[in-house]
Amino acid sequence: MPTERVAMRRVREMLRLSRDAGLATREVARRTDVAPSTLREMLRRFERSGLGWPLPLDMTDTALEARLYGEVGTKQGHRRRPEPDWADLNRELKRKHVTLQILWDEYIEANPDGYRYSRFCDLYRGWESRLPVTMRQTHLGGDKLFVDYAGDTVPVIIDQRLGKVRRAHLFVAVMGGSSLSFAYASWTETLPDWIDAHVQTFAYFGGAPRLLVPDNPKVAVIKACFYDPQVNRTYGEMAGHYDTAVLPARPRRPRDKAKVEAAVRIVERWLLGKLRNRRFASLADVNAAIAELLVWLNEHRVMRHVRRTRRQLFDEIDAPRLKPLPAEPYTLAEWRVRKVGLDYHVDFDGHFYSVPYRHARAGVEVRATLRTIEIFLKGERIAAHMRGSGDGKHTTLAEHMPSSHRRYADWTIERILREARAIGPSADLLCQLILEQRPHPEQGFRTCLGIVRLVKPFGAGRVEAASLRALQIGTLNYGSVKSILDNRLDGQPIKRARGAEDDGLPIAHPNIRGSGYYH
Repeated sequence: MPTERVAMRRVREMLRLSRDAGLATREVARRTDVAPSTLREMLRRFERSGLGWPLPLDMTDTALEARLYGEVGTKQGHRRRPEPDWADLNRELKRKHVTLQILWDEYIEANPDGYRYSRFCDLYRGWESRLPVTMRQTHLGGDKLFVDYAGDTVPVIIDQRLGKVRRAHLFVAVMGGSSLSFAYASWTETLPDWIDAHVQTFAYFGGAPRLLVPDNPKVAVIKACFYDPQVNRTYGEMAGHYDTAVLPARPRRPRDKAKVEAAVRIVERWLLGKLRNRRFASLADVNAAIAELLVWLNEHRVMRHVRRTRRQLFDEIDAPRLKPLPAEPYTLAEWRVRKVGLDYHVDFDGHFYSVPYRHARAGVEVRATLRTIEIFLKGERIAAHMRGSGDGKHTTLAEHMPSSHRRYADWTIERILREARAIGPSADLLCQLILEQRPHPEQGFRTCLGIVRLVKPFGAGRVEAASLRALQIGTLNYGSVKSILDNRLDGQPIKRARGAEDDGLPIAHPNIRGSGYYH
């Protein structure tokens, strides 16, 4: 089979190294990144061409190619091959995610005896009169995993009847040594999806690298800094679970993330370009299609420079150096800063969790998973609970409760009831009912304290009237009293059904323990 043509700029370099520098054939082939057989074939063609060295100064690349290989677009002794419409091809290349490789695949499918890929590219670049510039970096096997989100999204039709479309975001990860690539679609780029994408990535690679190299997204890096970036605590905890570390790319240093940016371009062109005419009905459909194309990209497409597929290169240089995965995948945990209330409970997503009473008013950190709530004070865990729903209820452990309802910074339940009694009988009764409804009186502490403190912005008279209205309509909580005051309903009569009696007196309750009980 005839040797494929070599770009004329490379031919000139081969001749210079061979004729002027006198280098051996293998050394010239190595420096010009061609096979030795290709170099020897080119030198034989040069000898038969009758050209001398150095080449004439006025000899153009077109003339040199014609002397070595015959007229452009033909091979000596062979019929002319079908040639694409370069202008039409150039227009196709202006579309998103379309590359010469995709267009060549379509061209060779229609013309099996057409130009090989390298010649196809050379002819197009000659027509376009420009050459691409590439950048290469070297990374140790198993050392770094580069992660980022693609700039483009995938449309998913979530309502066929209405044609409602939602955009899926594409997470991309690439191994530094082998360029083995992974992509995963999710609805958002928020922390839960970011963490889940990493868990899926580690499972795909079958191990963890020494370093994770993200760009500086807010979901991963709280504060981007050239010298000391601050990594999101949940992200750092996830990395620790896999025995890896996070090394964000330095701000304004594009070379730090060149590998992942190249991978993002590959994913956008090779994956999104090939998916451009497909329609998806769910996120699962998108990820299934991506998985199919990843097999083709990583396991079947040979990288020309190394003559290996990404999977083969990964098995050779990355896989032996990866750290083994832990027995269980990481479970997402969110960290939030909270302040313990006077009732020694912490509010997290509308549910209240107890801590030992001595930590009332302390600043704490809450670690929340789907099933558990852990509360830390200065790095020490002081409480752990099963996670509850955001129903405004309390989860209280008996060992966290104080004995005899002792004081908390001068506030006691007795004092709260005394303050409520000073507002009026309705406020007093309302607070007693609130305490009566709770399994432990301390669980109503925060609600009663909030009602008492409404006196400062609204006055005792209006709070008493609002308490009466709350008793009459049966809404015994702080939010209702505050809403009545905000909407000025405390001065308006309640509309009752015809025949209903209303003597205007506070509601009596047979199970009220009375303020003396709390002494």
